[in-house]
Amino acid sequence: MRNKGLIIALTVVVSALCAYFLFFTFVSRGVQQKAVAYATRNGKLNETARQHYLDSVWRAPVFGPFTYREVRQSELGLGLDLKGGMHVTLEVSPVEIVRAMSGNSKDPAFNRALEQAQEAQKTNSGTPFTQLFAQAYQSLGAGKPLASIFANTTNKSRNIDINSSNEKVIAAIDKEVEEAIDRSFNILRTRVDKFGVNQPSIQRVKGTGRLQIELPGVDNPDRVRKLLQGQAKLEFWEVWGQNEVSPYLVQLDQQLAAKEAAAKAGAKPAAGAAADTSKALAGAAAKGDSSSLAAQLAKQGQTGKSAADSAATSTKGGVLAKLFTMPGRLGVNLRDTARMNTILRSPEAKAVLPPTLALLWSLKPTTIDKQEYLELIPVRKTRDGVPPLGGEVVSDARSDIGQNGQPEVLMSMTPSGSRKWQKMTAANIGKQVAMVLDDYVCSAPVVQSEISGGGTSITGSFAIEDTQDLANQLKAGKLPAPTRIVEEAVVGPSLGKEAINQGLYSSLAGLLIIMIFMALYYGRAGLVADVALLFNMFLILGVLAQFGTALTLPGIAGLILVIGSSVDANVLIFERVREELSHGLSLPDAINKGYSRAFSAIFDSNVTTMLIAVILGFFGTGPVQNFAITLGIGVLTSFLSAVFVSRLIIEWLVKGNENHPMTFSTSISRNLFKNLSFDIVGMRKKAYAFSAMFILVGFGLMASQGGPNLGVDFKGGRAYVVDFNKTMEASSVGDKLRPVFQGAGLEVKQFGAPGRLRITTGYLAEDESTTADAKVLAALNQGLQQYSADAPQIKSTSKVGATIADDIKRTSVLSLGLTLLGIFVYVLFRFEKWQYSMAAVVALFHDALLVIAAFPIARAVGLNYEMDQIFVAAVLTVIGFSMNDTVVIYDRIREYLRENPKLTFAQVVNPALNSTFSRTMITFTTVFLVVLVLYIFGGETLRSFSFAMIIGVIFGTYSSLFIATPIILDTYGKKEERERLAAGEDVSTLPGEAPKLSRANV
Repeated sequence: MRNKGLIIALTVVVSALCAYFLFFTFVSRGVQQKAVAYATRNGKLNETARQHYLDSVWRAPVFGPFTYREVRQSELGLGLDLKGGMHVTLEVSPVEIVRAMSGNSKDPAFNRALEQAQEAQKTNSGTPFTQLFAQAYQSLGAGKPLASIFANTTNKSRNIDINSSNEKVIAAIDKEVEEAIDRSFNILRTRVDKFGVNQPSIQRVKGTGRLQIELPGVDNPDRVRKLLQGQAKLEFWEVWGQNEVSPYLVQLDQQLAAKEAAAKAGAKPAAGAAADTSKALAGAAAKGDSSSLAAQLAKQGQTGKSAADSAATSTKGGVLAKLFTMPGRLGVNLRDTARMNTILRSPEAKAVLPPTLALLWSLKPTTIDKQEYLELIPVRKTRDGVPPLGGEVVSDARSDIGQNGQPEVLMSMTPSGSRKWQKMTAANIGKQVAMVLDDYVCSAPVVQSEISGGGTSITGSFAIEDTQDLANQLKAGKLPAPTRIVEEAVVGPSLGKEAINQGLYSSLAGLLIIMIFMALYYGRAGLVADVALLFNMFLILGVLAQFGTALTLPGIAGLILVIGSSVDANVLIFERVREELSHGLSLPDAINKGYSRAFSAIFDSNVTTMLIAVILGFFGTGPVQNFAITLGIGVLTSFLSAVFVSRLIIEWLVKGNENHPMTFSTSISRNLFKNLSFDIVGMRKKAYAFSAMFILVGFGLMASQGGPNLGVDFKGGRAYVVDFNKTMEASSVGDKLRPVFQGAGLEVKQFGAPGRLRITTGYLAEDESTTADAKVLAALNQGLQQYSADAPQIKSTSKVGATIADDIKRTSVLSLGLTLLGIFVYVLFRFEKWQYSMAAVVALFHDALLVIAAFPIARAVGLNYEMDQIFVAAVLTVIGFSMNDTVVIYDRIREYLRENPKLTFAQVVNPALNSTFSRTMITFTTVFLVVLVLYIFGGETLRSFSFAMIIGVIFGTYSSLFIATPIILDTYGKKEERERLAAGEDVSTLPGEAPKLSRANV
């Protein structure tokens, strides 16, 4: 074995690194167990006490110099499906960026083009928005160049002038949009990092304006949505004084009262119904009518209270007096806010209230005597809408506890902002200044003195959680463009615990079955393969921990597949060793020859699998990407463990144990698959007919079923996993829920446990807003009310917008196409004949069609599996498995032809198929067993994936024998034989007669 010292050194270094990083996981688990022990009293866990313990050691050393915080950052984390949490895909809207670059142009063609581009993007999500906008504008702009819209002072630094071409303008917009997405990524990353969850993840989806965020362990999805989508537009405004705002409110109240009285009388209010405001105020106050709004505000003026600390409660008087029921302040009951908003948007309010007066709601409700109220703050707006001070001057913000023991936000400003702030506070001593966040007043303190240096404390009705969020938003800055959630999944912790058990059981069962099989079939060599397999698992987990990759259920699926496929290299090697031993070589020579002659087939099969992992990792997102990462790492570690580590162990055992020689077979396997002489290619036409029939039946059934049973990934919509306290009939529940979704698509199916259903609906699938989310959830809850006795509980939710569903379909097709293209090129490079590549690609595409056709056939017999994103990963994995088989056969054919150059392809094809048959069947058995275990124990989430893999492993083995190689015979082998006959060569050896290998080359 060459470079043995280097391989040993590399193995030791990699093993040490893996052990080092995995040790952090054990340390973290130990700390968590101590926290549980600390918080458990009388068999009951106090969650608050457990968290208190963990907080107390957060910055304390728990492993050498490493704090618990550092340990948690380095441990092997669990993904959302195992731990519970929230996955969100945000899309940065370029519309506001384009609008801002235009200087908020009012040009009709420009605004219609924006609207058309937004609509077009729903069905052309793969096309950049700017391209759709340019196309729309060209058709609507009547020949006007884009420069006529974008040549302004805003774009002077971007070198856009009136003479700029449309292409130059679009390029500038593209650049600005790209920079805005990058800024949004950085801002959101700051917010996510500060959110306080373990191992948060944020990544940009390549080639799109989308950002993917994962927050394991999150139990407050609404808080996450607000944090991620919030613009954090902070503004500082002056506040109207009492004597300034009161007349307008009184006049509005009188007009509303007159309108209400006229409506009751059936007449319109007279134009002069409203009396002079100042007279009405003075008159009402003089009469002492405490029920009128005028008297309330006048009384406040006498006591010196500000408008923000306004009206006393009243149940009589005008419309506003009846609404302003907040004790001691100008505010309304939370239930009346909708009515108040209607009044503020009314024509009367617009006519009476000056444009510089804006009544803004407080950020949070205030609870008084078990009633919740929202305060209204009269903010003094400028005529141009620009605030005296904007949020861009904020340089830092942090949450703290004030002197009164209440949470507060300490904010500091830039030098220029500090000067403006000092001037603003100096002009408003004794008056209020409102700090407005996204048009909500988070605080409106009275300025006690001039503030210099910019240091400011923001106080209000805050909980510590609120100040943390506010500080994070202010510190991160405002987003350069609005974001919207186009995909979302929330997994409850109970489902995560179930997933952990399912993943653990399926992994251990798969590992145990393979280890037993290898030992029974290959004897002592099988035990060495088992050791290499365990070492491989150790390496995979260590590398995952080293790179901070969270382990997910699809990742476990990839791990289980690696268990089955990693022994494939050992199978190839051991079968080769057995062949060499049968040719009379000594054990050391047979081992040496077996490893060296199996290397090319092992290398080729690993390259094709790695190609698939790279493509899945590049184009896949979320679960598919995690699966691809685990599969890719597994390919590399399997190659190291099977080819090098197992050889080191075997050579060491052979050298030191002459009395106990290494065995590569047992009584079970010694004579199995020996001296086979099947005419496999002779059955190719029957195989062609069977495949065609299966595909036609499958796709025919699919058409009769209304198309493929696509998951929410591909068609868009929302899905909910709901638990009941008893077994539920899915079809009956579906019939009762259908009316609440107004005829939209609805599917209800069993999801694992008898009392668990998965409810998927296309209701409002085109609407990706949070309002639509709430509306669909409300409809579901309304439908579930009729099952209140069965205690329905929503355990997880997921949403895929129509645009992202379109993208998933597009990238899935692209992934399949690139995989087949990559395999075509690689096979052509390795085997130098296009017929080999063509046959491989046709066979692999055939495998994909058979797997797809199997789903409607299964559906027809009552097995209803969805085709979702992870299904695509299964199809591509099947392609990799099938290609591995095919490459091994190709490699044996090439070997036979090199050693017997006088023989034709037709003469060696059957011997090659027969000589590799044992390897084909053993690999099929190992992989089939692990995917069967995955199907049984892997849970409902992976049921579709494992079913596709079972079908794919069966048909992948079938196609490598009966489709791929026979196609080469039909397209190349017969032609070669005819050409050699025409050249006068002797090709009389019967097809199927095993070639005699030269002893010199054995």
